[in-house]
Amino acid sequence: MPELRKITTKDGLTFDAWIEGPESGEIVLMLHGFPQSRHTWREQVPALAAAGYRVIAPDQRGYSPGARPDPTTVANYAYDRLIGDAIDIVAACGGAGKRFHLVGHDWGGQVSWGVAARHADRLASLTVLSRPHPSAFLRALQAADGEQKHRSRHHRAFFDPDTARMLTEDGARRLRRNLSEAKVPPDAVELYVSVLGTQEAMEAALTWYRTEGLRTDLGRIAAPTLYVWGDEDQSVTRMAAEGTAAFVSGPYRFVSLPGVGHFSTDEMPARVNALLLEHIGAHRA
Repeated sequence: MPELRKITTKDGLTFDAWIEGPESGEIVLMLHGFPQSRHTWREQVPALAAAGYRVIAPDQRGYSPGARPDPTTVANYAYDRLIGDAIDIVAACGGAGKRFHLVGHDWGGQVSWGVAARHADRLASLTVLSRPHPSAFLRALQAADGEQKHRSRHHRAFFDPDTARMLTEDGARRLRRNLSEAKVPPDAVELYVSVLGTQEAMEAALTWYRTEGLRTDLGRIAAPTLYVWGDEDQSVTRMAAEGTAAFVSGPYRFVSLPGVGHFSTDEMPARVNALLLEHIGAHRA
């Protein structure tokens, strides 16, 4: 497992992170989703570092104890702040003004789409796992069949003030069960719980959902984009996944992983590694 490091940004937030690979290497920033942590990338960080990239995988805002502003002020977790964290983390690691590669899964993917839309000049490549382009997601959410709306019904529970307590009580029993039922291996479950298993961390992570960040309508993405979706992903419909192509103007590749659910880095890490190395290698910074 990579050594845990600390990254302090210009806003005074201190993020727990893995940083691996040569300092001269092109930067690859990797943003995890919910309910996970930097450990999402435990197989990808060493593979990319070995290929010569400078890889940064932080526990994001609210997940890192040193970057956990008061979640009762929802604005502390607004979408623009999450996007800003990505830029600030790269700057704090010596990448100010430089182009870099961005990889995101789930909520980290949602943030990555936002970075690509609002800081297009900074990205050499974009890779998103599971999370469709926000505009494709909204289109699917409004579809007459109601399928995406049904698959996203769990979001409503995240507004309940008791949810953080219920997910983390009894040694995070419900969180462990939810991850296990989603085909996350037992050892990975323990890693995620080690970061997100307290009520304080969970409350901060759930605050992401209480902003308008999931319902943002973005423009078309110019960065070379790889979008990876598992065809058994219970949270994203095929309509939303396939509809993402309409919102990317740059070079685009869509890969559907047969038999894979939402957590592709846990279920098929070697395949994800191969896809990342190929895509990033084809679009050097």
